[in-house]
Amino acid sequence: MLRRLVLRDFVIVAALEVDFDAGFSVLTGETGAGKSILIDALQLALGSRSDAGVVREGASRAEITAEFDAPAALAPWLEEAGFDHEGATLLLRRAIDAQGKSRAWINGSVATVAQLREAAEFLLDIHGQHAWQSLTRAAAVRSLLDAQAGVDGAPLAAFFSRWREATQTLQDARSRQDSLERERERLAWQIGEIDKLKPGEDEWEPLNAEHERLSHAQSLLAAARTALDAVSEAEPCADALTARAIDALSDVTRFDARLEPVVEVLQAAQVQLRDAAHSLNAYLGHAELEPERLQELDERLSAWVSLARRYRRPPVELPALLAQWRAELKALDAATDLDALEAAVKKALDAWRAEAQRVSALRRAAAPQLGQRVTQAMQTLGMAGGRFEVALLPQEQPQAFGLESVELRVAGHAGSSPRPLAKVASGGELSRLALAIAVTTAREQNAGAATLIFDEIDAGVGGAVGDAVGRLMKQLGRERQVLAVTHLAQVAACADHHFVVSKAERKGVTLSDVQPVAGEARVAEVARMLGGERLAGTSLAHAQALLDEAAAAVPPARERAKPR
Repeated sequence: MLRRLVLRDFVIVAALEVDFDAGFSVLTGETGAGKSILIDALQLALGSRSDAGVVREGASRAEITAEFDAPAALAPWLEEAGFDHEGATLLLRRAIDAQGKSRAWINGSVATVAQLREAAEFLLDIHGQHAWQSLTRAAAVRSLLDAQAGVDGAPLAAFFSRWREATQTLQDARSRQDSLERERERLAWQIGEIDKLKPGEDEWEPLNAEHERLSHAQSLLAAARTALDAVSEAEPCADALTARAIDALSDVTRFDARLEPVVEVLQAAQVQLRDAAHSLNAYLGHAELEPERLQELDERLSAWVSLARRYRRPPVELPALLAQWRAELKALDAATDLDALEAAVKKALDAWRAEAQRVSALRRAAAPQLGQRVTQAMQTLGMAGGRFEVALLPQEQPQAFGLESVELRVAGHAGSSPRPLAKVASGGELSRLALAIAVTTAREQNAGAATLIFDEIDAGVGGAVGDAVGRLMKQLGRERQVLAVTHLAQVAACADHHFVVSKAERKGVTLSDVQPVAGEARVAEVARMLGGERLAGTSLAHAQALLDEAAAAVPPARERAKPR
C-alpha cells in the first residue's frame, strides 16, 4: 500500500509531502491545477522514462520518493537483488537532473530503472483516462483475458519460437541442399587428407625432439666417448688424478685436521665422477645412429609441414583443425538430413500445440465468466440492458499467442447484437466500458499489487452514471487501496479521503500544492465541482447531500495500522 509521496522541484511543485491511507482516495482540483502531477511523479518513482522537462524551472534536479508497505511477495526479489528487506517499509527514490540524467535507489541502495519497474509489478496498477484505447489492441485484449484465466504466455511463446527456428532450419536446408552437399564433400576430403597422417594431439613436440636427437647422433656419440675418456679411461683421467690427491692428503691429515674437509670434498667428487662414467658407459652402450628411424621421422615431419602449409596453419594446430572439421562435418550431416529436420519440426509443433490447447481450455473457461461480470457492471454505468462478450476467434496458422485471437464485443442496449468493440462509435460508451472492465478485473489482475490508481478514467460520464462509478470505486476500496484523479463530484463524494490540488503564484512563480480536505472545506470543494466557483447555498446543500448519501451507501474502508 502507498503510504507517502514526497516531491522536490518536480514540474511546478517546489516541495510536497502527501500521506495516504487505506480505502478510496480522490484527487480533485481546477482544470490545469496539476491533478495528474502526483500520478506522473509516482510513475517516475516506479521506473517510467524520464527527461529534463520534469525538473522545475531554475532547480538543479527533481526528486521523487515513494514509501510503500513492503509486500511479503516482494521479499524474495529484494533478497535476490541485494536490497535490504528486513523492515516493513519499502522506499523507492528517483532523482533527475537538469540534463535529464537519472539515478534510482531502493531502500537506500543504488538501483537501476529496470529494477524499479520490476518492483512496481508488486506494488500498484494504473488505469489511465485513455484505457479504452488499449481495448482496441489485440495484444492488450488477449492479456486481459489471460490475466483472468491465469495463463502464463511465456511457455507458449517459447514453444512457438522453437517451432519457428526448427521450421526455418528445415527451409534453409532444403534451399541449400546443393551447396551444403558440396561443402560436405570438401570437408570430408580435407578430413581424409589429414586422417592419413593421423596427427596425435601431443605428438608434434616429441616428434621434433626425437628427430633433433637422431640428426645429431654422430656428434652425440663422439662427445660422450670424449667425456668418458676424460673422466675414467684416458691416462691420466679425472678419476685417477682425484684418487692421487686423496692419497696425498690422507697421509698428512693427522698432522693438521684442517685438511680433513678437503679430503671429504675430493672423495665426494670421486663418487660423482664414477657415477658420470657409469652413465656415459650406459649411454654409449645403447646409443645408435638409427638411419632407418631418422628417415622415417624425416618423412613424417615433412608430411606434417606439408599439410600445415596447405591449410595455412602452424603444424602444432593440425589435431585441433581436424577436430574442428569433424564437428563441422557432423553439423553438415545433420543439416542435410531432411528426415531428421522434418521430425524435429513435427516434434516442436506438437509441443506448441499441446501447450496451446491447454491455454485455449483456460481461455474458454474464463471468457464467459469475464463477459458476465462486465455485463453486470455495465448495468449501473448508463448501459442498462447492454451485454459484453469475449469472443475467441480461431487462427488458421500457429501463432505465438496460441490457437485463437481474442475479440471484445459489446451491445450498448437491450435488443442489439454484440459488435466488435473497435466498431462502437460512442466515446462515452468506450470510457464507461473501460471503467467497467477496470473495476471488474481489478480484483484479479495484478493480484500482487495492493494499490490501484484510476487517472481520470471516468472522463465522459456524469449524472447517475457518476454515482455508480463512485460507489464501484468505494466498494473496491474496501479490498484494495484505490486512488483516483477525478472531475466528478459524485465520485469525489464517495471517497474515504479527499485531496485538493491547487495552483497559485508565489513571488512571480506558479507552484502547485496538494492538501487533504475534510468537513466544510470538503463540502466546498464538492460544491465547486458541482456548480463552479460561485458557491451558492444550493450548491453547498447539494454537496452536503451527496457526501451524506455516499457515506450511508458503503461503510468506509477500515484503516490499516501504519508501520512505525
